[in-house]
Amino acid sequence: MILTLNERANRLADQMANAAADLRIGVSRSSTGARLIDCGVQTEGGLEAGLLLARVCMSDLSHISIGSGEIAGVSCPQVQVVTDCPVLACMASQYAGWQISVGKYFAMGSGPMRAAYGKEELFDKIPGREQPPLAVGVLEARKPPTEEVIGFLCEKLHLPPDRLTLLFAPASSQAGTIQVVARSLETALHKLYELKFDLNQVISGVGSAPLPPVAPTEMQAIGWTNDAILYGGRVTIWVRGDDDQIPEIGPRVPSNASPDHGEPFTAIFQRYNNDFYKIDPLLFSPAEIVFRNLKTGRTQAFGKISPETLDRSFFPGA
Repeated sequence: MILTLNERANRLADQMANAAADLRIGVSRSSTGARLIDCGVQTEGGLEAGLLLARVCMSDLSHISIGSGEIAGVSCPQVQVVTDCPVLACMASQYAGWQISVGKYFAMGSGPMRAAYGKEELFDKIPGREQPPLAVGVLEARKPPTEEVIGFLCEKLHLPPDRLTLLFAPASSQAGTIQVVARSLETALHKLYELKFDLNQVISGVGSAPLPPVAPTEMQAIGWTNDAILYGGRVTIWVRGDDDQIPEIGPRVPSNASPDHGEPFTAIFQRYNNDFYKIDPLLFSPAEIVFRNLKTGRTQAFGKISPETLDRSFFPGA
């Protein structure tokens, strides 16, 4: 039997719930019956919780691991993502394309519940829309979802609360940091989508980015996790298509194609008076992308990482 994206994610969420103590996460039910899995708001969470949270975001269609690395001579682990289903895993699931704003509560929503909702224009261009028997979502938030939020989501998803699982963690937590940094490949695919590249040509993908320190504040966490991808993200995609289109679009994909590239994200944010939406949207992409054409065997690479900027961002004064 072929499982829906949401069923795949739910199976992994079940495993997390069964190992809650080992993962340092909390599992509870809302008063209406929704399952809530706290990976870093009121619980400690950890590295394993972060890896599993990232896999849930990708509907368990990827392998995510932490490996060794360094920045300017300082040990700095790398978060690596590998998938043979890049469009479904990254764009139909992982992309934080649903802004959940209910009353005073706000969170960036990702995971396969987006495919169940299916109202984003993106789903007119990619596969993934589904009508699953249950839904699983991931919220990047500093607070647990309220009953009002749960009711809002259930209404949009046309499901009762007891068929909804929500996992949540702030970026300023171990699990939340990993979940965000595991988006190196997703940011590349989203950039390609914005540049009108046919994502159906993308067959497989590998992405990696350095894991920054866990930030003391959410704003600092947003800065460090963005820098990890903008200045340290490296992506390789296997495509099947014409080589001629790649030299035209390739140089526009890496973050250095944006005029806002060059400073740590916090400095860029401050330059725009802390208005996120004034930042060039095309900045949000990995530092480097490599295209490997399965049709011709040709490899083409664009962009480069910036260890100096990462050093200034992650280890100021070290």
